Amino acid sequence: MKVTLIGAGPGDAELMTIKGLNRLKQADVVLYDRLVGEDIISMIPDTAEKICVGKHASRHPVSQDEIGHLLVSKAKQGLHVVRLKGGDPFVFGRGGEEIEYLCNNNIPFEVIPGVSSVTAAGVYAGIPLTHRDYSSSLHIITGHAKKNGQPDIDFKSLAGLNGTIIILMGIATLENICTGFIEAGMNKQIPAAIIENASLKTQRKFVGTLETLFELSQQNHVVPPSVVIIGTVCALSDKLDTTPY
Repeated sequence: MKVTLIGAGPGDAELMTIKGLNRLKQADVVLYDRLVGEDIISMIPDTAEKICVGKHASRHPVSQDEIGHLLVSKAKQGLHVVRLKGGDPFVFGRGGEEIEYLCNNNIPFEVIPGVSSVTAAGVYAGIPLTHRDYSSSLHIITGHAKKNGQPDIDFKSLAGLNGTIIILMGIATLENICTGFIEAGMNKQIPAAIIENASLKTQRKFVGTLETLFELSQQNHVVPPSVVIIGTVCALSDKLDTTPY
């Protein structure tokens, strides 16, 4: 009886860790999210039960409570249950909530980190998230909207830090985000980028400024999963981008 949370990485199967792959091969049951790549899903043992628990933006076919119940009920059958999550389980992956649920039900668990789309997007787009000449701090936020349709972001504080800002799940609220930073005093000409499907062969990259980023996203029909990067480091993208895709 055991549950293992595994970070599957941003999509490229070669970015999954050896430890994560080894645990996946031992699974009796695998609960996986939509953002787990098909190449990784193909690595699940043929003998394992596969359960897709969805997790589209703003649309969860299987609720978080149902996922917790599945993890516990399958583990109590004496099975090795793997919870396969895109990116890293503890970076906006709700891994902490799932671990708490397991703790409350006395289920032993293990967590294996994964490559987050935060770092993968920067690397695969030629954007160093920190650089001594450009940015010495990194700030990761969610653009997910609250019930009133507005993202919960302290624009004023972030605008004054002169660091690199990473926004996950921010495509639906990108216009509000860009406007919020500009109104908070951030230079509207600061470089900014969107990386769609980071690490995959379908990856697309669009580089502009804080002022033009939303328009770029509309013109190019950008869709999730996409990572938004705001900061002067984005100006290095063309020079440092060696991505083969």
